[in-house]
Amino acid sequence: MTDIVEQQIIEENEASQAGRSDGMMRAVIYEDYGDANVLHLGEKPFPRRLPGQVTIQVKVSSVNPIDYRLRRGEMKGLLPGGFPRVPGYDVAGTIVDCDTDGPFNIGDRVFAFLDQTRGGAMAEYAVCAVDATAELPDDVSFSDAAAIPLAGTTALQSLRDHGEMKPNDRVLINGASGGVGMFAVQIAKAHGCTVDAVASARNEEFCRSLGADGFIDYKTENFLKSEKKWDLIFDVAGTANYLQARSVMTENSRYVSTEPDVKGMMTTLLTWPFSKSGKIMLARPCAKDLRELMRLHQAGNLKITIDSTFPLDRAADAHRRLESGVDQGKVIVMHT
Repeated sequence: MTDIVEQQIIEENEASQAGRSDGMMRAVIYEDYGDANVLHLGEKPFPRRLPGQVTIQVKVSSVNPIDYRLRRGEMKGLLPGGFPRVPGYDVAGTIVDCDTDGPFNIGDRVFAFLDQTRGGAMAEYAVCAVDATAELPDDVSFSDAAAIPLAGTTALQSLRDHGEMKPNDRVLINGASGGVGMFAVQIAKAHGCTVDAVASARNEEFCRSLGADGFIDYKTENFLKSEKKWDLIFDVAGTANYLQARSVMTENSRYVSTEPDVKGMMTTLLTWPFSKSGKIMLARPCAKDLRELMRLHQAGNLKITIDSTFPLDRAADAHRRLESGVDQGKVIVMHT
């Protein structure tokens, strides 16, 4: 980044705030739990950056199931109160403010998994910890990058850390064609596993294009009654709990789910001593994992599929699209 270009970015950022003496920015906001109608485009104070954080001018964000589940109030027992809120955890954009002695410079292209508990991605600007932000290569679009953080990190940490994935493991991905599932199939294959994908029949070709070795149409075949057994079961769809899956797990099999509820948490606590263990995971923002996902992407091992694209002022429609049941890939939101 040359000094001239950097100065232009600084001036553009200052100009964007000029005439807005109240220091506000555009953001998608909701003031109470409810359906997608509670989302509206409004204004929020420009975010204050703390030491160890960067301020990102957001170009693209994406929508994940956790966003509408939080919006509907499904997790208010785990994450109560705190309105108004700005949804979203995935961002891709450019650095407009950072520590002078940090790893980033103004103007750097980055993507990030926001570490704020309640989100904040669907806004003109967002702040994020340096260790949850990664550099975005010039040959990767903001749209592709915004699709990666939460879903990709969830898949990687579920398989590698919680599922203790090893080469030659027989892995089953339940819900293989959605946002997390599409990453999970490819990550497992990149690590030398044999993968069976579970999805609807119309998504078989897509799952096999991701590298799935086998395919199960959940509408015509119940994998829980299969004679096959798997070393690792990753239940992205949330339709097969640990007790149900035990019959198709090998002796030292691992079960991982992404269902963040009280019952799920109990599964983790109660099964850890057993050979067939179950874990319910919540992804942890981590720049190192973002860099690993980007490495896989640039190596050709992690294809990004975009289901649909919406402008920021149609964020409610983006939520509705995901809630309606996305078959393949991610829903993204363009901010500029």
